[in-house]
Amino acid sequence: MDGNKKTIHITKALTSSMIMELIDEYPNLKVITCAPSVYERTSDTYIDALNELGIEVRKKYNWGAKSQTQGAEWKVLKLSNKGLKPKQIADKLDISLNRVYYLLRKSKASFDNTKRKHNHASVRRLKEEGLSAKEISQKLDIPLRSVYYILNKK
Repeated sequence: MDGNKKTIHITKALTSSMIMELIDEYPNLKVITCAPSVYERTSDTYIDALNELGIEVRKKYNWGAKSQTQGAEWKVLKLSNKGLKPKQIADKLDISLNRVYYLLRKSKASFDNTKRKHNHASVRRLKEEGLSAKEISQKLDIPLRSVYYILNKK
């Protein structure tokens, strides 16, 4: 190990033999960090003795998976709100498409991922203007059955 280290992290409760090994192995040791559960299992006598030697024992929360996105959540959401499609966002941020979908679902963003063959908005607009399904079909050059499907879709 590195004898010049001043800080180490332990995962087991301190014992007298362990303290001796640490002092021998790390002569410049100043700080020992450990999880709160390890700290609670360590005797106060050992902690006090180490403090007298100039070695501080601290609790350190050092667990859990680190974020893979490094703040990309906000960038993805911002680009989605600007109207970019997930594929465009993935290309722009140089992250995978699956990651973009995951981040959008995680942030509960609304996005339309359906690829439509016909423009549903124009079919509904023409219906509101009073045209029949057959007239809409002829005007937009789409099958009559598709017009009925779009109009009946909730």
